Amino acid sequence: MSDKILRWLALACAASTLVPQPALADVPSEATRKANAAAVLDLPMADRRDFDFAARGLVATRKDPVIRDAAGKPVWDTAALAFAKGDAPASVHPSLWRHAQVLGKAGLFKVTDHIWQVRGFDVANITFVRGEKGWIVIDPLTATETAAAAYDLISEKVARLPVSAMIYTHSHVDHFGGAGAFSAALAKDAPILAPQGFTRAAVSENVIAGPAMGRRAGYQFGMGLPKSAEGSMGSGIGIGVAGGTRSLMPPTREISETGTEMTIDGVRMRFQVTPGTEAPAEMNLGFPDWKVADLAENANVSQHNILTPRGAVIRDAKAWAQGLTEAIDFFSGSDVLITSHGWPRFGAGEITDYLGKHRDAYAYLHDQTVRLMNKGLTGPEIGAKLTLPPALAQQWYDRPYYGSYSFNSRAVYQFYMGWYDGNPVHLAPLPPEDGARRYVEALGGPARVRALAGEAFAKGDYPWAAELLDKAIFADGSDAEAKALLARTYRQLAYQSENALWRNIYLSGARELDNGIAAEDPTGGAALISQLPPADLFDVLAVRLDPAKADDSALTLGFVFPDRAQEHTITVANGVLVHRPGLREGRQGTLTVRYTDLLGALFGGKPLATKVASGDAQIDGDPAAFARLIGWLDKPDPAFAIVTP
Repeated sequence: MSDKILRWLALACAASTLVPQPALADVPSEATRKANAAAVLDLPMADRRDFDFAARGLVATRKDPVIRDAAGKPVWDTAALAFAKGDAPASVHPSLWRHAQVLGKAGLFKVTDHIWQVRGFDVANITFVRGEKGWIVIDPLTATETAAAAYDLISEKVARLPVSAMIYTHSHVDHFGGAGAFSAALAKDAPILAPQGFTRAAVSENVIAGPAMGRRAGYQFGMGLPKSAEGSMGSGIGIGVAGGTRSLMPPTREISETGTEMTIDGVRMRFQVTPGTEAPAEMNLGFPDWKVADLAENANVSQHNILTPRGAVIRDAKAWAQGLTEAIDFFSGSDVLITSHGWPRFGAGEITDYLGKHRDAYAYLHDQTVRLMNKGLTGPEIGAKLTLPPALAQQWYDRPYYGSYSFNSRAVYQFYMGWYDGNPVHLAPLPPEDGARRYVEALGGPARVRALAGEAFAKGDYPWAAELLDKAIFADGSDAEAKALLARTYRQLAYQSENALWRNIYLSGARELDNGIAAEDPTGGAALISQLPPADLFDVLAVRLDPAKADDSALTLGFVFPDRAQEHTITVANGVLVHRPGLREGRQGTLTVRYTDLLGALFGGKPLATKVASGDAQIDGDPAAFARLIGWLDKPDPAFAIVTP
């Protein structure tokens, strides 16, 4: 059962490594050169405020840009985007190149007299607020190694203080996974604050679909791609995703109401709770005595995702816009704005203008998608049509580095209407391979399809070339010529993309077409598994049950977890696993075991038989019944094919 569910528990991302990768092939085509040269004409290149905001207050950075784990393995490189200097090469959209130049600034920054940020040490920022006796740490990054490096830097350059409180702004692992780095520095009885619903969301959100999300996240974040002008240009809201060790120190208090105010270590804070926006559990906070607002990940240096390409529950664009409207009033008068990604903004007028136009980008997305939807346009039609209005398109923070109107408008459509577009032909679509074989045959065979794709490629019509070649490959997965040309096509699409994630996805697809699927790189998220509640564990087992293996068999088993003071019963019948609290009648067996030991057996490769033999676990009833259950469970494939059948 060691099925790599840890992939999603670590932000649904495989751990990033710094193993050198071969340089990518293919120079930009003439069509790509022209497209990127023309793109500059529509960009507000004279607006260089972001360069000032991102550089303001720099104190220092690490002498060695590479952060390593205890074994010496590199888990992060603060200088990964340092190559992005001067004018954009033809292989990178000029807007994305400029964005990488600003995003790549890494180090310790003094934001105000009381607040520092370490940026560029992970995909997110870590914020240090100086209290009367120690540091209040906000969003302790993804990994303990990067968080420790940030703490070492501020300790060296400002002051080594205990941690008087820790705050998680929301339930994504890049904002809490490094918390373990502060366990020794955390003062006695120091509070750990989080928004309501954090604990369940942080550990359980999408855990059922974890393997699939993790695989797709590898594409989204360009895991294994080199950072270069022909490779990954970051993630749009950060340099990348750190490798290393994930952890979770559970919160001691969850904030449930907007307007909650408290003083910790002499620092007064007010909270705005924003559930269902960028994360299921999220909150903004402010420091009214200093006129500083922290908008978490509700405001960014890029348009964000309403539906992330790795896969997730669709976010509510309307609620997101409304939350920003509320924030404008709630934090009115703030002179400094910080966020969980990117750089601060300074000046009350600047902040109000920024939040208003950032809000308007989401509101316009939502409202105009729904307007067009109600006129009969489908998701793909809206995605091809809807663009930012000129006033918003001229704001760098509304540009599509992370999310895009093309992707997000289709997400809004799906939020209201689902995936079905109302056309009867799409009620029961042909599976990709079956449909592809028929299309290729209808077009005159694989050679004819490759010829048509070659003509499209020569004209710079890369989307049509990709459509044709995708059909050819799904009709015949051994078609090496089609694979080679599609890889070249994806690279040209990547080079023209302003969106960092689309670029990563295109390049990841090209790499797998050329080289096949790389071996999985497991993450360092084992510490998070211990936080998985028993009910969620049984939900995971339910979606692993293979009815072909269980056949018509039925089973009722009990589980007693002394360390959790919990009892559960599961039943298997009709190919369905159901769980209930308590011990029910008719059990074939009951397993009494520490919950952590059961998790170790299921996910850590630690045999349960050893615990039974030592007396640390006990089976009452039929021991073979538990073996039957394990035998019925399927193992997910964390390296399934995406661009090939």
